[in-house]
Amino acid sequence: MDETNSRAAGGLARAESLTTEQRKEIAVKAGKARWAAVKKAQTLPAVLYKGVDLNLAGISIPCAVVTADDGSEPMRVLTEHGITTALLGSRSGASKRIKKKSEEEGIPLPLFVAPGQLSAFIDDDMRNGPLRVIEYMDGGRLVRGYDAQALPTICEIWLKAREAGALQAQQLDKAQKAELLTRALAHVGIVALIDEATGYQKHRASDALAKILEQFIAKELQPYVKTFPTDFYEHLFRLRGLPFPPEKPQLRPQYFGILTNDIVYERLAPGLLEEMKRQAAKDEKKAHLHRRLTQEVGHPKLKDHLTSVVTVMKLSDTYPEFINKMNRVHPRFGQTYSLGLEDQDR
Repeated sequence: MDETNSRAAGGLARAESLTTEQRKEIAVKAGKARWAAVKKAQTLPAVLYKGVDLNLAGISIPCAVVTADDGSEPMRVLTEHGITTALLGSRSGASKRIKKKSEEEGIPLPLFVAPGQLSAFIDDDMRNGPLRVIEYMDGGRLVRGYDAQALPTICEIWLKAREAGALQAQQLDKAQKAELLTRALAHVGIVALIDEATGYQKHRASDALAKILEQFIAKELQPYVKTFPTDFYEHLFRLRGLPFPPEKPQLRPQYFGILTNDIVYERLAPGLLEEMKRQAAKDEKKAHLHRRLTQEVGHPKLKDHLTSVVTVMKLSDTYPEFINKMNRVHPRFGQTYSLGLEDQDR
């Protein structure tokens, strides 16, 4: 308490000794510093998802999913403080001095690889890649972190130093922790772990679905090309117990459209039928659903699927038998409801 009071008294005395101009100058500098900090914060990545700490072999490391600088795939990051605590246990004065010196020399190193014994095992590719700092905003707090996929590289630096006999006796336990982390990472992916710990996996699933649909569904209607083979309708009529008429769409039962949606589009890609119907509702042009598929991915996948469907049809004697086989070979994506048609003869 005496030391604290002494420092406070000293600060107060210095403040009282300042002239009006000096105080004004200090206030201006402080204002500029705060404004610079605000502007910097507006340009930095921000936390999208943050949950429980990442736990590897009993070692806990804070993690997050943050926005990318270029607007691409979000970044999974581990905090510098978390990695340092996981490997070093504490931030030693020596490590801090080495880090400060490296920053002054223009080649800053994080605390967890700052010890001089590791320098021989760190090259420029590491400095400019895995060991490149990622500053991001967690609410109003600036955090220093690193790409989560850099963790194996960080551990490898410590393990190589130990193998070369470069570590001091008091550093061997740090290498042991690096070995534990490496073994844990050998069993699970770091990206999947962070997505689970932060809750990002739920968003990732929907984001992945959006990317799938983008590959399948064309932005504009494609030219009409005969896609469904005659065999498809011939066997569909047979399995429904109906005489096969001349191939004229207007002579097909209306519910064949429902059957086709179930047999084909519900099993081609997750959410595909719903998205195509949604786009069709916005378009005044009434067109076959297959004309909404991309030529690069959607249409080839449809052709392959139809070939398989016709094969299953040929191997089936009844419609229920056919659907049972389809459910094994090409199960529906997501939750589906009974059409009430599988057990009917017509």
